[in-house]
Amino acid sequence: MDGDPVVESELDSFSLTFPLPYRVAFIVVLAVWGWGLNLHFLHLRKIDVPSLIRYPGRSSTTQLPHHHSTYRLATLLSLSSALSILTFWSFTRRDPKRVIDYDWIPMTNLAVTAALFVLPLRRLSVSHSGRRRLLATLRRVSVGGLAEAKDGKFGDILLADVLTSYAKVLGDLFICLCMFFTRNGSATDRPDRGCGGTYLVPLLLAIPSAIRLRQCIIEYLRVRNSPFKESTGWGGQHLANAAKYSTAFPVIILNAMLRNANTNGTPTTGLYRAWIAACLLNSLYSFYWDITKDWDLTLFAGAQERNSPDHPFGLRRRLLIHKPVVYYFVIALDLALRCTWMIKLHPHLNTISDFESSIFLVEFFEVFRRWVWIFFRVETEWIRNTSTGLGVDDILMSNFNTRDEDEEYVD
Repeated sequence: MDGDPVVESELDSFSLTFPLPYRVAFIVVLAVWGWGLNLHFLHLRKIDVPSLIRYPGRSSTTQLPHHHSTYRLATLLSLSSALSILTFWSFTRRDPKRVIDYDWIPMTNLAVTAALFVLPLRRLSVSHSGRRRLLATLRRVSVGGLAEAKDGKFGDILLADVLTSYAKVLGDLFICLCMFFTRNGSATDRPDRGCGGTYLVPLLLAIPSAIRLRQCIIEYLRVRNSPFKESTGWGGQHLANAAKYSTAFPVIILNAMLRNANTNGTPTTGLYRAWIAACLLNSLYSFYWDITKDWDLTLFAGAQERNSPDHPFGLRRRLLIHKPVVYYFVIALDLALRCTWMIKLHPHLNTISDFESSIFLVEFFEVFRRWVWIFFRVETEWIRNTSTGLGVDDILMSNFNTRDEDEEYVD
């Protein structure tokens, strides 16, 4: 936390060292490192992530694993950002006027970061196929599109879910651009979260949830228009999932209304209570869905299923990630990080919740929560798509029993 929220009348202490454009770049680079770690760990657990998202596997054993390519890109992005921020610090020396005047340095870094996702980098031994696939998926997902299962539907869903956690980061990116291109504005000035109008940023924050909502509707319509299968039912689960994403909209709208009311000096008691109710509904519904639907755990199932002797209490029979205690810890962590908004309810913490450092920490915690979520969501999808949770090659190696004992964690 800053401790000294305002150094100048317009620029806080945290932003002098770590301006908004660098925060956006940092979390983007962190996402690449995180995805590499996801791929690496799940690869060690014999979970074939590329096959789940219908990404071409390696044609030769001499080719580097997918996570190595991701690490190379992450390293390149990290070096670029590190060089940029060191240059920025050497020019500005935390002087408020210089920080504002040299905003072109961090904005150039954002442009370079974007370019590194697009440009071929074969001479630097960075594969272009993965980035090309990411951009193609992003284009499809950005309008709420959803591939068929055989074409990588799970990858689309995974990316769209990640975007919901990066909604505030995307909002910050827009604020950077808006301030940079505003006359007499600066991207490194104190962030103007009303840049572009009172409701434009909230509208942008709602887009990722709207994307997932549309995907859920698409899935529902596909089920309704196909022959009935007992395994898929009539599609009600997709409508329930759509309802979950729709609970984000009241939170965003009420938060914007509260901010506007506070600016105008309007009484906010009713709005504040409505905002708390909306946040509570969104957090608890999403937490329930994480546990029950995304991770297929039995914590909220009936007593008989939850207490079944076939699996640890509240979990499931097949646990490929780690021992049961890790699952219990992650459940608690998921709930805690979904409720970070509650710091605004504390009379003392509320005063620091609007610090730029606090806003950044909340964004970071949500990105971290999503990173952890990915491990268990992919594990669940792998178990659903394979009868044993093992790849075909593993079964053909006639090592089923040994591998089952070594790699599953059950009591």
